[in-house]
Amino acid sequence: MDEMSTNKALLQVIESGSFSAASDVLNLSVATVARQVTSLEDRLGVKLLNRSTRALSLTEAGVLYSQRIGELMHEFDTIKREVSTFQKDVKGRLRVHLRHSAGTQMIVPALPKFLQAHPDLKLEVTLTDERADLVTHGIDVAVWLGKLEDSSLIVRKLNAGRRIICCSPSYIEAHGSPASPVELSNHNCIIYRAKSYDSAWRLKSADGSVSINVSGNLESESSAVLLISALNGVGLAMLQETMVRQAIAKGELIDVFPGYEVSSTDAAVALYAVYSGRKKTSPKIRAFVDFLVRLFHDQ
Repeated sequence: MDEMSTNKALLQVIESGSFSAASDVLNLSVATVARQVTSLEDRLGVKLLNRSTRALSLTEAGVLYSQRIGELMHEFDTIKREVSTFQKDVKGRLRVHLRHSAGTQMIVPALPKFLQAHPDLKLEVTLTDERADLVTHGIDVAVWLGKLEDSSLIVRKLNAGRRIICCSPSYIEAHGSPASPVELSNHNCIIYRAKSYDSAWRLKSADGSVSINVSGNLESESSAVLLISALNGVGLAMLQETMVRQAIAKGELIDVFPGYEVSSTDAAVALYAVYSGRKKTSPKIRAFVDFLVRLFHDQ
């Protein structure tokens, strides 16, 4: 017999005043309730109840034990209720890993409104383009770009990952703007250098497709470096449309080939929200992922 059930039996016998009354409440036989109390006394090595044919009374040890264990059982029930709210309410700490581009340009600026809607939630945000193991590093939600292979993850697509080739007005003033994709080879191009990416920029229009090998004096595996460099006139950069939307609207960057579908790899590269599927999804994870989906859908 486990200690929880024997303690419950003892407390119910004391509250009810008899084994028979306690058995009715616990929906157990009188013999079972008696065995549970006897088992508890045997484990403790002390008598807790004085039994007679007419009444039950607590021994001195029984008074002390029932009082203390009653307090603990009440505290235990309170803890269970508090913990169960984590499966009902959006609360607690949420660890999220965001890509630099999507994080700085879209997600982080929208966080104040999300946090205002969920005042009991605490966010721990990391900006990184690296894919860390979610379970090992205790990450609740991550935003990843590109092909996903881990079948244990739950995936929500945020956008199709549309890209554009852009540069600042100052760069065009100093070096001119390429009139066609083939002229890209004559310009300083800021290159994203990461796994599965090469130096070819692929452009597709109604007239066909072309792949241009570009080069330049700056390469980085950080999209933030590409954006800042493009804004400061270093060269042309291929960046996610969501990352440069505001800069283009303000005239800080110019879309060089607006009529083209642009890619830095042979396959379409989409943006995803990912989280572990190994355990029941908590309300805080569901709330944050739904927030991300709405955020990108509304843009």
